[in-house]
Amino acid sequence: MAKKVLIVYAHQSSGSFNAAAKNAAVEVLTAQGCTVDVSDLYAMGFKATATAEDIKGEVKNAENFCYLEESKLAWEQGKLSDDIREEQSKLTEADLIIFQFPMYWFSVPAILKGWIDRVLTNGFAFSQEKRYGQGIFKDKKAMLSFTTGSLESMFSPTGINGDMNVTLWPLQNGILHYCGFQVLAPQIFWAPSSAVAEDRKSMLESWRTRLQGLLEEKPLSFISLDCFDEKAFQLKPEVHEKHASKEFGLTVGIHLNKPLPPHSQMKAGC
Repeated sequence: MAKKVLIVYAHQSSGSFNAAAKNAAVEVLTAQGCTVDVSDLYAMGFKATATAEDIKGEVKNAENFCYLEESKLAWEQGKLSDDIREEQSKLTEADLIIFQFPMYWFSVPAILKGWIDRVLTNGFAFSQEKRYGQGIFKDKKAMLSFTTGSLESMFSPTGINGDMNVTLWPLQNGILHYCGFQVLAPQIFWAPSSAVAEDRKSMLESWRTRLQGLLEEKPLSFISLDCFDEKAFQLKPEVHEKHASKEFGLTVGIHLNKPLPPHSQMKAGC
């Protein structure tokens, strides 16, 4: 059965390296029989701010507006703005979501953060009962594909920017895994703006090669909800004891005051 892919693309220029990476994904995945849809956020003029304007009609509490609650209610009542509903429809149909962007300030560009804030609404993308490994999108895969301005060495455990695994944790665990996605290892294009043409070409060829088998890749590992108690969501004592003698912590975030597991946010199986 042919897969459906959504690429959420955030770059202003059609001549950028990010555009080339996006185009490569469209070409290779389409050739494999996938249906590929692209949300070009800048071309769409996508609204980045989460406000009451995202809700049609009257809100429940205009005086003390809470986006989390109001957007959930609007989603339930079919009152979210048309642009949000369109993106949610694309996401519902997709088997794989690729976020293609340049890293801004160790995170995503504001327009992409706005897509996350507005499209992944309470109720549609997560709930108190459905999150992490039991999340709403547990049958879907998602991944980050992005460029950096800094060299790979600068994002190492001894580099000035710090370990890239730490930088990725809020994005991959706090957003993608939180919504239940099976998170594929990121595709990182290290500092293409300062690379020579041949190296940039090599980066794109490596991406094309990976795309050939992307749909069959195993996701990154995260800690199961079963490992936490249901009241305070603390790691269960038996799980803690089991890993007490281990050299590394469980994950980047749940590290048990031990050294971080190497490459756990960058390579499957780590």
